[in-house]
Amino acid sequence: MSATQFTLSAEEVAARGDKLYRETIEAQVASAKGQVVAIDVLSGDFSVAANAILAVRDLRTRQPNAVAFGVRIGSPAYHRIGRGPKKVK
Repeated sequence: MSATQFTLSAEEVAARGDKLYRETIEAQVASAKGQVVAIDVLSGDFSVAANAILAVRDLRTRQPNAVAFGVRIGSPAYHRIGRGPKKVK
């Protein structure tokens, strides 16, 4: 970890990421509908890839200490909210 540490709550990360996406990134990535954009909420740098793992991996090559926020391009929701399906015995 770098000498400078940032402590942000999940809500702060989401708010910053959403604002960056809407105000500066969305128009630049609109043609990549269905892909994922990973945004570093500290620097504003971002990366687009087929999935979150690849997008964050690429972002961290440039921003090793990135605090990442992910958005599926063209979709109002990216992550499922709530518990997963129940396991059947």
